[in-house]
This record gives sequence, structure tokens and C-alpha cells, in this order.
Amino acid sequence: MSILQVNQLQKSFGATQVLQDISFSLEKGQALAIIGSSGSGKTTLLRCLNFLEIPDGGTISVNGQCIFDAADPTTQKEREVRKKRLHFGLVFQSFNLFPQYTALENVTLAMTLLSKETGAWKANRKEEQERIQQEGLQFLASMGLANRAGHYPHQLSGGQQQRVAIARALALKPDILCFDEPTSALDPELTGEVLRVIRDLASRQTTMIIVTHEMAFARDVADEVVFMDGGVIVEQGPARQVIESPTHERTRRFLSRYGADGEEVT
Repeated sequence: MSILQVNQLQKSFGATQVLQDISFSLEKGQALAIIGSSGSGKTTLLRCLNFLEIPDGGTISVNGQCIFDAADPTTQKEREVRKKRLHFGLVFQSFNLFPQYTALENVTLAMTLLSKETGAWKANRKEEQERIQQEGLQFLASMGLANRAGHYPHQLSGGQQQRVAIARALALKPDILCFDEPTSALDPELTGEVLRVIRDLASRQTTMIIVTHEMAFARDVADEVVFMDGGVIVEQGPARQVIESPTHERTRRFLSRYGADGEEVT
């Protein structure tokens, strides 16, 4: 059974239809790369999956359970949105860290807020705080940042900040980890360190959706690739097949901008 099933998702902003009948599925442990030009709807799709935007049509199911149906108002109650977001961890392209908090505090903030809503926090606050701190340190260590826990965002490089953001998303143990152009805000020399982290997550069969402009990365790391253009899915299939032997002319035109190594030709 697919861990994620998206059927005929639609989203408009005013008279502009940004997503049109988007349908795809994702298996547990797979990495799906979404590619396409700026304005093709890639980021809006991720925002709809995370309920930062509410779709106008279609359904979203996770682990066989429908968590959103545009035709069913009971699936759209505001008090349920926070719970539904927990299925998806989102790593933004602009890091989105809280500048007033340390790396560890950024990672543990959401964990603490969620814990305060449980009986465990009320029963033994000190023990729960210690557990959260230790888990936060472990997630930072998994990103190679064990010695940066007490540093504030401005004391970290862009690559380190993005790795903190990844640790923060992983800390909530989402079903699906989503990346929105995770290297677009980084200098070229820092891009590699973030891509290495994502490669490692893929090797551990972390279920991921990655919006990316790194074609070589998409080809080598993703199991499946979706090419979007004008708010629709033009082509989808195995990563190497789509990147190296696309069947649609629109896909070929888009990929013609990239060389054999997957790097954009300027």
C-alpha cells in the first residue's frame, strides 16, 4: 500500500489555476523528486501537502487514511490541521530558523510544544524535558552538528543552518520528509554538504519528496521523478528514465538546459 496517495489535487489563487488535477503516489522508503521551471506549481504542491495552503479540489491520503477531501468539510476542520501537518516534515529553502533560539532549541521547540499537550509532560515535566533534550542532541549529531547545539543561527554557515532545519523536521518523526529547493539559498560550496545529508537519508530509505533543480542529484538519488509544467504533471516515472530518456517534448525542452552531468548550462 502507498504511504501517500494524491488524487486530482487542485489549487487556484484568484483566476490563476496553479495546480490542475495533480495525482501521484509514493511508497514507504521511496524518494520522489519533483522538477520543473519556476512557477510550475512545485512549491504550491508541497504547501498543499503540509496544509500551509488548502487545496480547492482533490484528496490526500496517508497510510490508507484520507486526511483531506475537498468535497468533505469534516476533513478540513482547523483544529485537525496541526495533527495532519505532523505527517509531513517540511524543510524550507530559506532555513526558517528562529534567530533568538540556539540550534538545539530550534530542534526541540516543536517537540516541547507537542509534549506539553500530553499526560507525560504533566506527570513528570523534568524527565520529559531531559528526554526531549537528549533526542534533540541525537538529531543534531546525526546531521554532524553535535558541537553546534549551543550556537545561534547567525553563528552557523548556511549549510549548517539547513542541516539544523533538517534535524528539526526529522525530530517530529514525520511519515514523509519534504524538501523545497533545499540548496537554492546556499552558495555552491555549501550545496554539497546538504545534498550529502539527503543522499544519506535516501540510503536509509527515508520517505521523501524533494523539489529540486539539481538534475544529477534527482537522477542518482530519487526512485521516481515527476516533471511539472504549468501546474500539471507532464511526465513521471523512474528517475533515470525521466532524466535521461524523457518521452514528452515539454520534458525534453526543460532538460535540454542541463548538461550530461545534470548541471544547468548557462
